[in-house]
Amino acid sequence: MLFTLAAVFLPACDIALPEESGEYCRSITFRSLPYTVCSFRADRDDIRLFYADEDGAPYLQFDTLADALAERGETLVFAMNGGMYHENREPVGYLRAEGGDSANVNTNEGPGNFHMKPNGVFWVEDGRAGISVSEAYISEGRDPDFATQSGPMLVIDGELHPTINPDGTSRKRRNGVGVSADGRTVHFVISDSLVTFHDFASVFSDRLETPNALFLDGQVSRIYAPAMSRNEQGMDMGPIVGVVE
Repeated sequence: MLFTLAAVFLPACDIALPEESGEYCRSITFRSLPYTVCSFRADRDDIRLFYADEDGAPYLQFDTLADALAERGETLVFAMNGGMYHENREPVGYLRAEGGDSANVNTNEGPGNFHMKPNGVFWVEDGRAGISVSEAYISEGRDPDFATQSGPMLVIDGELHPTINPDGTSRKRRNGVGVSADGRTVHFVISDSLVTFHDFASVFSDRLETPNALFLDGQVSRIYAPAMSRNEQGMDMGPIVGVVE
């Protein structure tokens, strides 16, 4: 089931990339940087979070997850890494996946991007999706079908995260998720070159115009999009977000 053997990095140029490259996914260029955007409807498409199988063994790789779903008569049509994880691949924050909950919502102080407050929770519940600041998620008392906590928030009520520096110089491959104002459309985005936090957050705020967006991870970011012949290989992952048919 290998389509590509490694992460694909496209040239950062102003040449227009094809807007429609697959049923759900498309390649875009924004401010001279290439990205892949995969958009789904929360009221129509089956968006799930995955971590481990029924025996408690983490999936770790897209192929393992795709094969497990195929045995159940289901097809994985899209996936990407779905939140930060420890060295043992256990999630850093709250995760509600197919196998149940992992830990509580993590509001602790600490190092790294996850603790760059505010962080947030992406959730899917009864045909709607949303992204809530972690503290707000707790107070909302939600009981979602699926959820994953990560950080930092990229966009909060239409504004970029206050600590994201427009002059930042750290460039990595990054992926994240944004949700439309009506909670119906979910945009998963991965950069196809090395980008700054500001570059990446601006895709959600200025191109996709999502009022809230959440960073999922950087450097380890990968995508599974068979319609685009992309099945990116790499180190074992923790949480995986996917869409199933």
